[in-house]
Amino acid sequence: MAISKAMACLLLMFFSLLVIDKGVEASHKIFPEFQSLQTSNVVGIRRTGYHFQPVKNWINGPMYYNGLYHLFYQYNPKGVVWGNIVWAHSVSTDLINWFPLEPAIFPTDSFDIDGCWSGSATILPGNKPVILYTGIDSNQRQLQNIAIPKNLSDPFLKEWTKPDYNPLMVPPIGINHTKFRDPTTAWLGKDGYWRVLIGSVRRNRGVAFLYRSKDFIRWTKTKHPLHSAPRTGMWECPDFFPVSLKKKEGLDTSAIGDDVKHVLKVSLDLTRFEYYTVGHYFPNIDRYVPDNTSADDSTGLRYDYGNFYASKTFFDSAKNRRILWGWANESDTREEDTAKGWAGIQLIPRSLWLDQNEKQLIQWPIEELETLRSGELELTKIPLPKGSLIELDGITAAQADVEVTFRLRSLENAEPFDPNWLKSDAQQLCGKKDASVQGGIGPFGLLTLASTNLEEYTAVFFRVFKAQDKHVVLMCSGGPRSSLKPEPYKPSYGGFVDVDLSHGELSLRSLIDHSVVESFGAGGKTCITSRSYPSLAVDNDAHLFVFNNGTEAVKIVKLKAWTMSRPKMN
Repeated sequence: MAISKAMACLLLMFFSLLVIDKGVEASHKIFPEFQSLQTSNVVGIRRTGYHFQPVKNWINGPMYYNGLYHLFYQYNPKGVVWGNIVWAHSVSTDLINWFPLEPAIFPTDSFDIDGCWSGSATILPGNKPVILYTGIDSNQRQLQNIAIPKNLSDPFLKEWTKPDYNPLMVPPIGINHTKFRDPTTAWLGKDGYWRVLIGSVRRNRGVAFLYRSKDFIRWTKTKHPLHSAPRTGMWECPDFFPVSLKKKEGLDTSAIGDDVKHVLKVSLDLTRFEYYTVGHYFPNIDRYVPDNTSADDSTGLRYDYGNFYASKTFFDSAKNRRILWGWANESDTREEDTAKGWAGIQLIPRSLWLDQNEKQLIQWPIEELETLRSGELELTKIPLPKGSLIELDGITAAQADVEVTFRLRSLENAEPFDPNWLKSDAQQLCGKKDASVQGGIGPFGLLTLASTNLEEYTAVFFRVFKAQDKHVVLMCSGGPRSSLKPEPYKPSYGGFVDVDLSHGELSLRSLIDHSVVESFGAGGKTCITSRSYPSLAVDNDAHLFVFNNGTEAVKIVKLKAWTMSRPKMN
């Protein structure tokens, strides 16, 4: 989502998933008893060490401009649940160390008096950044507005103004005025028109409305949406961007050509997770057509099969890469969030590119993260027979980065894959066959945030199944043993991994940070984020193990693990 000469975009992570009785409650419900409740102390227990989060309160995207990364995010300055939302603002030179600034946008006018919600940034000709965002008026109408920097000579872009020609876009006739939000970064067509998408819904059909403008002030909705899909409900936080067929480097959002495909991602209000498709954009008719390689609905491809929502990408022109940002909510109770004084984290930025098979995206933590590594531990050629449990000593297990490659000795003992499982999702299968359930090939992987006697652990592991004509790899993370506390939401998240096992190897990388574990399977083909709230495996009492609970022996080809330092600023 950058554009023309642009460097960038920005994301606002909004919407909170609030856990109630081990269930998930959706986004914008107001909790007046919590939304302005201040805490005198911020509790450090389970607070992340190297993920971005403010000092306190509730958060829920970045822009690269003149040498600085700008992170704008939805923030409640008064409490730990959704409400009192402003656009908070931090800056960085490396996407790791962040310096906080005063909020950039807050409710002040009739077109946003009841809230300044999510949006995106675009760099206009002349190197002029602008922000498009959703404002809520006193009638709860969702309106699309623009903000511009007050002083372009200010390198931090601390102050933003709202022109008097707001709002730019209002809900179309026949569309629920409370379901019209989240403008994308705009892109510039060869015809000289800017284009932007707005998420909406029409009779339970998710819709990405397309608007066009010559001057970025007067916008007209096109006759047809860019794309829509039945039975998907409200589309939030749409994202639309090009990817190269030939290289890993990212592309400016306005890029188009024979060597380019496009990706459309939407966040589903019905299910509270996201899915994306890869396909072709036809600018002459302004329509997007997904390839017939994955489902165009809630069963389709996901960036992340765990706790990951309201994501956005931007084009980083400094390093010619597309960066993905996601947000993870708390899976604990509101009362616990209030007690500890904070809620919500930004996940580690990920580089993103199209897989060689042209069917899915690959994700990997940005290279800058490696500057936080210290105290390397390395193991090579370690056999893992059935029942193996090896502790990784010498690093801080609660705040670590682990990369491991496993070799499968044989595929003969793989469990049979029931074809009916294809009708259910991988998460259900991970729930039935967690790390404690012995299999043929697997489960094998990591036990993170583990207590000494394994009363608590957050497992990240693989299982290999034998289908009729191929082997199927399942990746799981999380689970009910992640905490002895009964209140947190503790699912066993899961996703299938589209990987060729002919070379007999599977790789796993996990970023462990007190209350979050981000995992990348098979070099970033499948990613899962889990939130964990251990009561025993905390700080220095947390342990990290490699394990194999399958009857077939596997081997650690190579393992490296590091303690992760805290950023200088955050």
